[in-house]
Amino acid sequence: MNISDIKQYVDDRPQEGVFRVHRKVFSDPELFELEQRYIFERTWQFLTLESEIADPNDFVTAWIGRTPVLITRDPQGEVRAFANVCRHKGSVLCRQERGNAKYHSCIYHGWSYDATGRNIFIKDAKEACYAGAFEAENHDLLPIAKLGRYKGLVFGSLSAAVPPIEEFLGELRFFIDLAMEQSPQGMEFVPGRAGYTFAGNWKLQMDNGVDFYHLTSTHRSFIAVQQRRAAGEGHQEARMYDWSKRLEQDAGMFQFRHGHTVGWLNQVEVEKRPIYPEIGRIRERLGDLRADWMLKPRNLVVFPNMQIADATALLLRVFRPLAPDRTEMQVRCLAPIGEPAEQRAWRLRQFEDFFNASGFATPDDTMMYEECQTGFSAQPLDYLQGYARGIAALEPGADPLARTIGIEPVASQHGAYRVQNEVLFHPMYREWARLIECGLAGKEAYP
Repeated sequence: MNISDIKQYVDDRPQEGVFRVHRKVFSDPELFELEQRYIFERTWQFLTLESEIADPNDFVTAWIGRTPVLITRDPQGEVRAFANVCRHKGSVLCRQERGNAKYHSCIYHGWSYDATGRNIFIKDAKEACYAGAFEAENHDLLPIAKLGRYKGLVFGSLSAAVPPIEEFLGELRFFIDLAMEQSPQGMEFVPGRAGYTFAGNWKLQMDNGVDFYHLTSTHRSFIAVQQRRAAGEGHQEARMYDWSKRLEQDAGMFQFRHGHTVGWLNQVEVEKRPIYPEIGRIRERLGDLRADWMLKPRNLVVFPNMQIADATALLLRVFRPLAPDRTEMQVRCLAPIGEPAEQRAWRLRQFEDFFNASGFATPDDTMMYEECQTGFSAQPLDYLQGYARGIAALEPGADPLARTIGIEPVASQHGAYRVQNEVLFHPMYREWARLIECGLAGKEAYP
């Protein structure tokens, strides 16, 4: 296959009802390099929550593709983000995940910086015999090209040519709001995180985070445990859903510009949702439409590598490609600031039960990613057939439900849950191909 002909990797023929992705998309080292260069280094990436850097001199560290990033709140309250590397020899500067510090010192040669990124100390500078040219250089940390904030979420980009963050998120914002407006005080991460790596391509997680089809096969053991708990066996701290009722509900999805997508389903046992005790106050504050949608399970992707899932618990997931066949995962439980202790415990048990690295779902999913990655080496295999469910039911533009919400998606689908559609993967791969094509052609990603 010719690496410069990206269209051959995503066989996209909507008029014929065909959408296929080639296995090399998940395994080719040359494609992986193009992804880093033309996707991760030219789009918006989630960095942190504003609540993680609430006070002056708070900081967190994150990544944009291969670039380590330091995010701080300076003494004047301004949020800043820099390449997390010392200007002297290029070592990673701050090695902590988060904290509060007026100054950041490199452990290699002792150069130090304040929370605004200003270089405040060069060790033994007076004895260094530096030339005037060195003295004239700027020694401060290098800020990243763009920083954007939306509803408590902080995004960054290594490219200055990205659209404003609100425009980038577009119509997906309605569904992001459903997660980020669950408290008038904002949202926070529950302390702790599930961090791990798996031996598979990052797009396996991108797909699986909005894949409703795998639930009843990959997670059969979880469903069986839920049924036994409903009969009184085992611990009862996490709420049990009646899966026979849940699987018979309506469900659907919306495709959006810039590669974003969301899947949803109706929830019959709304009283088992962690947000339910607050739903009356939410109705008063946000209205019936948003309150009703907050009770529906929803999984969304902010392309390329951020997911919010609000199902058994509310989580935010970020995945970072390390190699064509290796991915780093960071999964955090999201919760309303000021949530009562009893509800917080309930929420945390739900998260641990299913989404934690040792929960019922994550080991199942991780095993399947690695089995897929092994399978991608099979020489007779070319195009995967896992992108076809729901094509015949896809409606271009806004369907009646979207119009009720007041959004204009690229396409909509609404029907029985058991369609378990795969068309919500399509915008992600179309954007994947578009961005790489733009890069190879020397064009701006967002003209």
